[in-house]
Amino acid sequence: MIARYLGSGKSARTVGYAMNHAHHIIPPVPAHRVVNRNGMLTGKFHFKDIDEMENLLKLEQIEIEKDIIQNFDKLCWDPNLELL
Repeated sequence: MIARYLGSGKSARTVGYAMNHAHHIIPPVPAHRVVNRNGMLTGKFHFKDIDEMENLLKLEQIEIEKDIIQNFDKLCWDPNLELL
């Protein structure tokens, strides 16, 4: 959804690469919140620990099952709707 908002709907991977390089930015970028369009934790391999992304989301009371955010349709932030 971020890629689509930026006008590059087919470039979701580029958004992922940008987020991967955001680990050291001050103030911190909540890269653990960036998941694929289905709510799957596809970026978890880019964290120091493979469970870090899931653990950070769980600290925010996000329920995850088998690497997928539960109730994702209710939790998803769509910049196309939110940033009119």
